[in-house]
Amino acid sequence: MKMQTNKFLSAMQAGEKQVGCWISLANAYSTEVVAGAGFDWLVVDLEHTPGDMQDVLGQLQAIAPYHATAIVRTPVNDPVIVKRLLDLGPEGILFPMIQTVDEARAAVAATRYPPHGIRGVAGIARGNRFGRVTDYYEDVAAQTCVILQIETCAALDQAVEIGTVDGVDGVFFGPADISADMGLLGQPLHSDVWARIKPAARKLMDLGVPVGTLVTEPAFAADLLNDGFTFVACATDIGVLAKSTDSLMAQMRKSTNKENT
Repeated sequence: MKMQTNKFLSAMQAGEKQVGCWISLANAYSTEVVAGAGFDWLVVDLEHTPGDMQDVLGQLQAIAPYHATAIVRTPVNDPVIVKRLLDLGPEGILFPMIQTVDEARAAVAATRYPPHGIRGVAGIARGNRFGRVTDYYEDVAAQTCVILQIETCAALDQAVEIGTVDGVDGVFFGPADISADMGLLGQPLHSDVWARIKPAARKLMDLGVPVGTLVTEPAFAADLLNDGFTFVACATDIGVLAKSTDSLMAQMRKSTNKENT
């Protein structure tokens, strides 16, 4: 068995628009519901969810039969955690809160076997299909997507330096944390926030570095993709569930005059 081509990574490198969704419910069953929608990429989040390694395993198995590429967001830029995640076989790792070039290099190193990095070697794991992928060690680095998150004003000022570190496949801008750093907590779509993000993103685009983000307004997400962003997530599973149930209950209250009882 040969290593499969990472279709999401190939599409990013070709400049093809990739629409994604965030997976926050830490549950394989709900993950499969979302995976069937046809998104290009799904982020299984470990930074802001109650999930653990066992949950991630189930979620990756749930995504596997579908079109979407599975990216896992590690909770921290830690080589031990990254090693364990890669052994589970995701097609990419999203590293949160990268602040410096050194942190960017450390993230890449955590995904590479020696002599190019520091990833520990597991002989048999889900990542190499339990030893059945014969070219895994040779090809896994080229088929593993490494995406770094820029989430502060200080990191924005170093976006080009961070994004052009060898081995970085894409830069993800985190408007929620950037807005907080700007004193606009809870306002990730504020115009001032995007006035900071877009120039940094444009510099990276001009250098051929794919850029992405998460915004939960589909129209704005589409505008970003049409403006040169390569990979944009337009929703979170938990947000869709909350909004849909709120809307349903509001409709029922209105239809049954429940608010008057």
